[in-house]
Amino acid sequence: MPMYQPSGRRRDGDWKNEVGGTGGLVLDVETAVKDGILGGGGGAISTGEKVDLKTMIERLDSIEVPSVFICPISLEPMQDPVTLCTGQTYERSNIKKWFSLGHLTCPTTMQELWDDSVTPNNTLSHLIYSWFSQKYTAMKKKSEDVQGRALELIEMLKKKVKGQARVQSLAELRKIVNARDSVKKIVAESGGIGVVCSLLGPFTSHAVGSEVIGILVKLDLDSGWKKILVEPAKVSLMVDMLNEGSVETKINCANMIEMLMEGKEFESEVVSSLSLLVGLLRLVKDTRHPNGVLSGLRLLKLICSYEGVRISVVSIGAIPQLVELLPNLNSECLELALYVLEALSNLPEGKMALKDCLHTIPNMVKLLMRVSENCTQLALSILWGVCEISPEECALIAVDAGLAAKLLLVIQSGCNPVLKQRSAELLKLCSLNYTDTIFISKCKLTRTIQ
Repeated sequence: MPMYQPSGRRRDGDWKNEVGGTGGLVLDVETAVKDGILGGGGGAISTGEKVDLKTMIERLDSIEVPSVFICPISLEPMQDPVTLCTGQTYERSNIKKWFSLGHLTCPTTMQELWDDSVTPNNTLSHLIYSWFSQKYTAMKKKSEDVQGRALELIEMLKKKVKGQARVQSLAELRKIVNARDSVKKIVAESGGIGVVCSLLGPFTSHAVGSEVIGILVKLDLDSGWKKILVEPAKVSLMVDMLNEGSVETKINCANMIEMLMEGKEFESEVVSSLSLLVGLLRLVKDTRHPNGVLSGLRLLKLICSYEGVRISVVSIGAIPQLVELLPNLNSECLELALYVLEALSNLPEGKMALKDCLHTIPNMVKLLMRVSENCTQLALSILWGVCEISPEECALIAVDAGLAAKLLLVIQSGCNPVLKQRSAELLKLCSLNYTDTIFISKCKLTRTIQ
């Protein structure tokens, strides 16, 4: 590979020059990329349509870029590299900003500059463009190949391939759809959504069904497709797979049903089946899979927005199971679980189930002022509902769990006025069973707080 030592004077238009102050070793630009010295991967530099460098950098954001292309100031690929008198190279706009702040040093070496002029590093500029051009061309070719393969798979499915061949075709299409956003548009434009939807029915095997749902859940479905997918036979298959499929299939089914519930054609009867609710609760309880817990709680929250379905959620024993889960949930899942419990507490049966659960009050008290104002508001609403139906029994438990001190924190905090008012009312309710002295003693409060 050609290389030489540069002369003492650098020329702007010279294609063989020191690259980025990297120690004097000089590479022929085209040879460097062609031979893969800087990660080009081999192959001649593309001479096709010229693409803007900024566009290529944005499209190739996820790939690893050679360090010699990175500006030491911004840590981003350089588009207009210039070199200082110290031999260090920077993006022009970044080094100009550095100078405008009054610095007269080299940012990398901190040497004082005897000359503040900058010299365009044309060698590095050509090398950067060539490298990104080659990567961009390779990416486009690969994308076109993938899109072509997606069309082939759709044509195969249109021909009604059977058995294992169908499963394999769907599995490959699912992987392509998951990996490439560009394929989603191709699937929609080629009639692929209709082909895939047609494979769901009362006699569809779970092997085929899981692959179909894995594809559809990644696509942008309009109201027409959603209307087709809420047909009883199709929803029934999703519910079966939610109960019996792999974890990935269960998550996809939960997400699919959530997507369908956002459509105008959806009716609450579709999600009122006990089989769906039981499968969903089982997914939520499996804390080994956080994504499954999140998907399950999101769907459960959406289901509980239908008042007529809430009694069914209570009837399967969801309340004590969710209450037990609370200490093990992250903040996002915790807020969803509290929303579900608060919605169920609006039912008389829900309030009784919360009251009968030993850990309801202690867990709710712990959550006050712990996670977010929204969580505090939901927990406070649940506590109010429980204490309201049995103030003597529940207030005693709540005070022993430290509720009074937490309520005082809420009242003194910057929370919204409605939350403060509800806290004051609950504090008054809890104090009715005690004299002032005993209440202060129970709560371990000082006279100042009193």
